[in-house]
Amino acid sequence: MQDGRAPRIKNRAPAAIQVTAEQLLRDAQERQESQFRAPKQRVEDFEELHEYRGRKREEFEKRIRQTRGSIKEWLQYANWEASQSEYARSRSVFERALDVDPRSVQLWLSYTEMELKGRNVQHARNLFDRAVTLLPRIDQLWYKYVYLEELLQNVPGARQVFERWMQWEPDDKAWQAYIKMEQRYGELDRASAIYERWVAVRPEPRVWVKWGKYEEERAKLDKAREVFQTALEFFGDDEEQVEKAQAVFNAFAKMETRLKEYERARVIYKFALSRLPRSKSSALYAAYTKFEKQHGSRSTLESTVLGKRRIQYEEELAHDGRNYDVWFDYARLEEGAFKDLQEEGATSEEEGRAIGRVREVYERAVAQVPPERKETWRRYIFLWLDYALFEEIETKDYNRSRQIYQTAITLVPHKLFTFAKLWIMFARFEVRQLQLPTARKILGTAIGSCPKEALFKGYIQLEFDLREFDRVRTLYEKYLEFDPTNSAAWIKYAELETQLEDFNRARAIFDLGLAQQQLAMPELLWKAYIDFETEEGEREKARALYERLVAISGHVKVWISYALFEAEPIPVQRALREDLDEETEEVPMVEGDEIAARTVFERAYKDLKSKGLKSERVALLDVWKTFEEAHGSADDVAKVDGMKPIVGTKRHVDEETGQVVEDYDLIFADDERESNPTTFKFLQMARAWKAGKAGGDSSSSISRHASDNNALPNQSEEPPRRTVGDKEDEDSSSDVASSHGGDD
Repeated sequence: MQDGRAPRIKNRAPAAIQVTAEQLLRDAQERQESQFRAPKQRVEDFEELHEYRGRKREEFEKRIRQTRGSIKEWLQYANWEASQSEYARSRSVFERALDVDPRSVQLWLSYTEMELKGRNVQHARNLFDRAVTLLPRIDQLWYKYVYLEELLQNVPGARQVFERWMQWEPDDKAWQAYIKMEQRYGELDRASAIYERWVAVRPEPRVWVKWGKYEEERAKLDKAREVFQTALEFFGDDEEQVEKAQAVFNAFAKMETRLKEYERARVIYKFALSRLPRSKSSALYAAYTKFEKQHGSRSTLESTVLGKRRIQYEEELAHDGRNYDVWFDYARLEEGAFKDLQEEGATSEEEGRAIGRVREVYERAVAQVPPERKETWRRYIFLWLDYALFEEIETKDYNRSRQIYQTAITLVPHKLFTFAKLWIMFARFEVRQLQLPTARKILGTAIGSCPKEALFKGYIQLEFDLREFDRVRTLYEKYLEFDPTNSAAWIKYAELETQLEDFNRARAIFDLGLAQQQLAMPELLWKAYIDFETEEGEREKARALYERLVAISGHVKVWISYALFEAEPIPVQRALREDLDEETEEVPMVEGDEIAARTVFERAYKDLKSKGLKSERVALLDVWKTFEEAHGSADDVAKVDGMKPIVGTKRHVDEETGQVVEDYDLIFADDERESNPTTFKFLQMARAWKAGKAGGDSSSSISRHASDNNALPNQSEEPPRRTVGDKEDEDSSSDVASSHGGDD
């Protein structure tokens, strides 16, 4: 190996003699060195035996003197003596060891095992008796002792040992072993008496349950019921004790279910659940739910499911009391239970309890007041609203509902924020109670203390529903004084006057709204005013509004709307349709003026051209072309189509880098005609060439178009530039653009 690398293999041919894996393993086994083993010693006569025993005893005694506290050495010594059939010497060694450590369980067990191997049963009994007397809390000694007596078929002796053991009140396994022994020998009454003593010593639910099941298994049903009833009497009605005894209730109910005593089982479940809080009886509720699913009716099953869901909600609320979504679900659960009782025809007492549960949930929910931030109050306030609606609709307790609204309004910090829905619902509640002055006073207080848009809208809608139009006008005036920039408010006010057929007042409102210096979304108000005049058949007034609007904004959409307005028909003036029945007769229309519309398009194009708005001009030409296709001739369409731009490139020097940069630009024919007449003629020829190519006769079209425009005879033909929206001849675009482009 060189430099840490593997050696180079020169010959990769197989070896002449192949060695298998089996041969390798065999060779490895044969070459292993054998371990050291002590030589075996054979004793030929008694003299050698005595010499061997003496030597071994000297070795054991020496080791014991050196490590007197080592139980292992004592055990080896004693077991060696026993292997030599020297039981007396072995006992002597064990006794000496017990003097050293009398509480060694291993020592006692080895001592008794030695006696049993030597068939010294009485000696073993004496040893077990001494051991359990000295170590009564070591269960292993008792089990060995009992096993010995039972193995010798001394059942009374085994029973006597158990009785001695039970006086020390051992753990449950000892009692269970005693009971199983009595069952093996058919002493069932004795086993029942042992159970009774067991529950007296350790009265825990699991012990009562085992006793009851034992009595059920031996077909003593009355005795089993008596056991369970005694257990329930022992635990009593205290909440803590009942919670502890849930296993007893569950086992008792399951026993009755197995005996097909379903009513008894249901009573047991309900008795336990009625004395336990919902948060501590989830396991019992689960068992009850399963029981009702198997053996109950629809109503009992629903009540069980309700109880289980109540426990679930209580657990969630214990974790987070301000989880208002859980409160909503909880309240709906209780309201649903109340409605189900009403549908089933429950008694007034049952309905009263159900209403009490609903009120309890709502009272607990509204007591969880959030911090003074509106985002935390948005969900909370609906608890109050739902509570008030429940009292009004379901219980018909109107005084309580009114009190809920008043409490909620008092609770909300109106200086920081308010909720218009709360005020409006309170006012509408009073209207339903025929307390109209009170409702107006509530909304007036709301607008005076914490005005907001939703409050004005709600109050106006209320008065509108009551057909109090003078009050509606007053409220709109207050609304506009509060927020004069609100275009929607001006529009709604004008629509009200239109519905009342006071058109002059509606126009005055529109004019007053447009006169505001600041206005949110003024385009909505302009559009509403123009639509109003259009519906009235006042084309001149609508045209005047468009003229004012284009003078103010000059936006391409305004120009387009203006032009289309001139072309569209509108209804006749209202004075001319007073004798018509508008519900049955169709309103006559006044046709539009296409020439006026075309004039507006031309004005718009010139205005946008003067402002240098190229993309807006393209959008206008698209709409203009569509208009001409619908209303104009082929020449009109060709004229508009000829006004469309082409996409070209322009070169200019970048100020930052100093390099020549090419940018895409829209090139209009009229712009080129004014700035560069020669290039314009060339563009006209290119456009004619393209049109001729599309028709299959490109040469004649170009020559004809050239003669019409007096084109230069030596002008070379070039492919046309593509117009905006065309997808053909992309390769020719850069050539044509380079013919007129410059370094700007």
